[in-house]
Amino acid sequence: MIETPYLLFLGDAPDQLAAKVAQGIKDWRPENAVGQFRLPGCAADVGLTDMTLVDAKAAGARTLVIGVANRGGVISPAWKEVLIAALEMGFDLASGLHNLLRDEGDLIAAAQTHGGTLHDVRVPTVGYPIANGVKRSGKRVLAVGTDCSVGKMYTALALDDSMRRKGMKSTFRATGQTGILITGHGVPLDAVIADFMAGSVEYLTPDNDADHWDIIEGQGSLFHVSYSGVTLALIHGGQPDALILSHEPSRPHMRGLPGYALPSLELLRDTALPLAQVANPACQVVGVSVNTQHMSEDEALSYLAEVETRMGLPAVDPYRQSADKLADALAAL
Repeated sequence: MIETPYLLFLGDAPDQLAAKVAQGIKDWRPENAVGQFRLPGCAADVGLTDMTLVDAKAAGARTLVIGVANRGGVISPAWKEVLIAALEMGFDLASGLHNLLRDEGDLIAAAQTHGGTLHDVRVPTVGYPIANGVKRSGKRVLAVGTDCSVGKMYTALALDDSMRRKGMKSTFRATGQTGILITGHGVPLDAVIADFMAGSVEYLTPDNDADHWDIIEGQGSLFHVSYSGVTLALIHGGQPDALILSHEPSRPHMRGLPGYALPSLELLRDTALPLAQVANPACQVVGVSVNTQHMSEDEALSYLAEVETRMGLPAVDPYRQSADKLADALAAL
């Protein structure tokens, strides 16, 4: 178990999206985060008190969590001084990066010397099966995006909250490092060997009550050439009964790919749904989730109304407004 509360390490994150792990923990488990630690030049801020390691220790922090999700998932040499100092002060370290803490000799040495624990959450801990495509009982919903980091996880967590408030049976199923750090369990899907990715999603979403919904955390995008494979594994392994389209309209291009424009919501629908119907012919698109963080309230409401009219689907910003409309759409299936 990762000891709480956390000090969230934002490092030298170049923008707010790069600190999405820290932001997710702060927004969905605020009771677990006492503050943030930022290096000079950090361009991200999750709205917590800036603390030194000494400040955080006095506030009761037990674990320094690397809250950065950079391209390639690497531990930057610029972070090492802080990470080692944290271990020397008795903190544990937790990370969801591909570059593992346990592979860094200096971190291992500091942990062994000072009794700290290194938690790598992006490491599969189960021997997952190859997917068999057998239909499972219960229901499943998956958010698919026009791009990476457009709000698929936030949609899933907000939907779980709405469904529980309405008395519906639901479980959020984490498939990435942030979701795992928030809930304490899940499948680190992008670290699973490719042949077993779809099978790991089947494992994560087993047979359940007929009226129970597994809310599967989305990853990547079918239109992002770097990360499309993980999305397809979720679509086929998850066998969703319902898809939610996720979009951030203010984004100028695909995340990290300036030469690629975002697809339209219509193209996302027309691409994702036939792929989902390969594994579940009854799958439907039930709603649209829009990340309106860069819009004013009036702009957001106008855009959502236009999307609803154009797509014939309920459209919400689930973080700004709640996901009640999406929960109602699932209840109607």
